Amino acid sequence: MGLKKYKLGELIELVEETNSKGLYGSNDVRGMTITKEIIPTKADVANTDLHKFIVVHPEEFVFNPRTHGKKIGFGYNNTKQRFLISWNNIAFRVKPDALNTVNPTYLFLHFNREEWDREACFCSWGSSTEVFSWDALCDMKLNLPSIAQQRKYVDVYLALQNNLAAYQSKVEELKLVCDGYIEELRRKMKCEKIGTYIKEENLRNKDNKLNNVLGVCKDKIFINTVANMYGIELTNYKVVKPNWFAYSNRINIGSIALRYDTPCLVSPSYTVFSLDETKILPEYLSLWLQREEFLHFAFFYSIGTIKDEISVNELGEMEIPIPDLKTQYYIIQVYKCYIERQRIVDKLKEQLKNICPVLIRGSLNE
Repeated sequence: MGLKKYKLGELIELVEETNSKGLYGSNDVRGMTITKEIIPTKADVANTDLHKFIVVHPEEFVFNPRTHGKKIGFGYNNTKQRFLISWNNIAFRVKPDALNTVNPTYLFLHFNREEWDREACFCSWGSSTEVFSWDALCDMKLNLPSIAQQRKYVDVYLALQNNLAAYQSKVEELKLVCDGYIEELRRKMKCEKIGTYIKEENLRNKDNKLNNVLGVCKDKIFINTVANMYGIELTNYKVVKPNWFAYSNRINIGSIALRYDTPCLVSPSYTVFSLDETKILPEYLSLWLQREEFLHFAFFYSIGTIKDEISVNELGEMEIPIPDLKTQYYIIQVYKCYIERQRIVDKLKEQLKNICPVLIRGSLNE
């Protein structure tokens, strides 16, 4: 099959339409990720002048010219809605007279590959901040099969994407059920401080039987420690038994995790506590600690102190509804189902991204 080589500049053009008439508001502002997704902006734009922001139409592309290590923040508007991006980003589209040469979604498959990120970062320049410019993008080259061949592989990608979207919508419905039940519980029941039911633990590894040192990350899970443990004596490290919690104020306030299976060790600087399981199931408390309001609570009690720390006594001021153990158990089961399905969604997203280079390679080699 014959392939034709093009410079990207022959196929694409800048999008320069701005929100000059103020038709779009702060809820329409989007950002992009290094995983090539469009997301609601993380910036506070409530009081920002949006007139210079760029309007992005369906089938248009956006990217952040400032590189992030080995990745480019990039996105493709595969929706039917328009949105805004900040004026310091770049938006572009396939030229109207090039639509018979390159399919926009096929072009996104080309961009959604690690090979493209590596090439783009290689073409970037700068010292403290590397920049991948519009001119550098236009100078990049690509081989294209026929438009019919492109559409064939785009159809495969879109079918997988639609399946993922359908599954993800069911996951989001399940989360709404879980969140709705929790909110209903809070409205119907009087909240109690958890301080009555938690106890700080200070069990040390004096017999030196354990050597699996872990930490807790901002995602509220245990991870392998990032500290250099070579030659470190572990007898003073704290033990975290199954169904105990641990957190470190020195990393991220609110980063707290439940240990599920086997005992582990954490740094002596960590705080460890147990729970009265005749009143509160550990996984039920963990569910509440996953919620955004717990992060607000943690910051409220830590900000303004010398070390930005939160003690077990201060943690005990947190108030939650505490139903009977049977009700707690059923809530946990629904939440577990949501977590498992969300894990599957994340895995499917990863597979969808990984299939992009396969589809591009197949379209070029067929």
